[in-house]
Amino acid sequence: MNYLMLLNFIFCLASFPLMASLPEDKKLPILSLSGKDGGHLDGSAWNLGDNLIKNKVTVIFYVDPDEKDLNEEVSEILSNKNYSKDDVQYIAIINMAATWLPNFAIAASLDKKQKKYPDTLYLKDFTKKGVNTWGVDDDQNNFILLNRESKVIYSKFGKLSKKEQELVIKLLEGAIKEKKKN
Repeated sequence: MNYLMLLNFIFCLASFPLMASLPEDKKLPILSLSGKDGGHLDGSAWNLGDNLIKNKVTVIFYVDPDEKDLNEEVSEILSNKNYSKDDVQYIAIINMAATWLPNFAIAASLDKKQKKYPDTLYLKDFTKKGVNTWGVDDDQNNFILLNRESKVIYSKFGKLSKKEQELVIKLLEGAIKEKKKN
């Protein structure tokens, strides 16, 4: 009986990610998506370093298409806050390799999302470069918040709880205020 309990415990541990967030106060490694790796929806190349606008707070969603709605609530909250484009930028990277869904179906969904969230930059990652470069979870809806210096101030691999959503808004608004002081 103890042997079965031990095996069950090990199985449960193995099903949890090893890391549930990124190290805070560190810059994300530069992620580049081009060619077979992905990029903009139109196929053009993209580079995180070129797209992090200094003195803007950055919200990044790195998402398995099968988990696209997991953090829709925080997306709605952020959208309804209507932060200035001068203060906040949004990036959504779709982990195309994490799903069985065909690319044309994902493309149709992305068109809808782009219309709903026009201020968000949508990108495709065909080879899990974000997973390999940043260490985010592969089959998940990953949320990353960067301050005006492009350092991680919050991240979560998975669904944000109500308390975590409130914390994200508090941190984001604090980062905006910090920006305005400097």
